[in-house]
Amino acid sequence: MKIIAYLFLIFPVLLFSQREGEVQDSTDVFYIIIEGDSIPKTAINLNEVKLLHRLIFDMDADRKTYLILRRKTIKVYPYAKLAAERLESLNERLNRLESVSEKRRYSKIIQKYIEDEFSAELKKLTKTEGQILVKLIHRQTGTTTFELIKDLRSGWRAFWFNNTALLFNISLKEEFDPMNVKEDYLIEDILERNFQSGRLERQEPAIEFDFFELTNKWNKGK
Repeated sequence: MKIIAYLFLIFPVLLFSQREGEVQDSTDVFYIIIEGDSIPKTAINLNEVKLLHRLIFDMDADRKTYLILRRKTIKVYPYAKLAAERLESLNERLNRLESVSEKRRYSKIIQKYIEDEFSAELKKLTKTEGQILVKLIHRQTGTTTFELIKDLRSGWRAFWFNNTALLFNISLKEEFDPMNVKEDYLIEDILERNFQSGRLERQEPAIEFDFFELTNKWNKGK
């Protein structure tokens, strides 16, 4: 089910002209004049809008599960988005530094800043919220939380963090896999709906998948 709709905008000035009684030539080219733009255009680039399927639940329990997942996803997504932005900023700065000592010193500054910024809030997350966050970090960065810690700190530190998280049923090596894990597909569905409503700010994923292919797979027969 690949349904793509386009939102047509009404512009201040649309000028089309044809002389009265004149037969239109099939080779004629009509231009669209937009106020404030001195260059005539023969076409307008329109934003793509995804038409989402109607949510159907087989049981009330499924609906309740979805609503709980939606609440948790909306809560932790901003953290994953911010983590991706911080990582991009860190990599850009590191690429401009030449010496290893400068890179190491700057990395420590960023590490402390991120820990101070996030630690208090992250401690308030439940186990399931923490696991969703781990998945979303992979969605936004293309790298697992374990690998991020390993790259920024050390292999031993990452191993220790992962084993500690496992005590709370959280794996820092967890990946976001909406093609094979239904919960991950539902998370993606929740994100897309909230991107369109404006509740969440869209940030494109760092991993590749086709949302409509996912929808076809998980809603086949419904």
